[in-house]
Amino acid sequence: MPARPLAAALAVAAVLAVAGCARIEGAVDAALAPAEPSATAAAFASDFTTDGSVLLTSDVADALEVRLEAWAVDSKRTSEWTPEAANTFGMAVNVADYRAEERAVLADKRRVYLADIAIASTLAPSGAAGPLALQADPRTLVPADTMRSDRGLLLNSYQGGLLLPETALGAVPADTTGVTLEVTLTLAIEAAADGGDFQTVTLDQEIPIAIFPAG
Repeated sequence: MPARPLAAALAVAAVLAVAGCARIEGAVDAALAPAEPSATAAAFASDFTTDGSVLLTSDVADALEVRLEAWAVDSKRTSEWTPEAANTFGMAVNVADYRAEERAVLADKRRVYLADIAIASTLAPSGAAGPLALQADPRTLVPADTMRSDRGLLLNSYQGGLLLPETALGAVPADTTGVTLEVTLTLAIEAAADGGDFQTVTLDQEIPIAIFPAG
């Protein structure tokens, strides 16, 4: 006769085991679910904000690449970029000619000159122009001994390209959720290594940057 109570106990244990598995599976599913993004991140997607830096590459000729890089300076924690903070970034412009070895002499590379750089800014969600607006001859932004010509600043010299170590976004309205930088580069690109024939190319790139509520 004791078999009947034992069977009942086993049945109850089985029910509890199934319920326990359901609870465990639910917990696992919850743990594996992607985290809900913050309201600002969801409203204004930005690789710069996610990684603290961004590298944008553009093919301007066969195997010839212009590289635009920007990175956070102050604060390096992009979650601290708020409307009233310094929000300072660095920027560099370089070029790579993949037809030549990296250490090849300049005569073996297609020369690329940067004739002009312009940076504008647009605020979200208003669409208004932001406080950062810059247009400059890049030769005025680097030391006087940097290689240059009447075409502009030489990007693929041994000295490297253009470096802007610190540029501030400037204060923005309190309801700003993001700033988009619009970078325009005017380039003179040599058609063949040491050939002397150049064409003018205008390159436009955008860098979205999220702005978080103060506090």
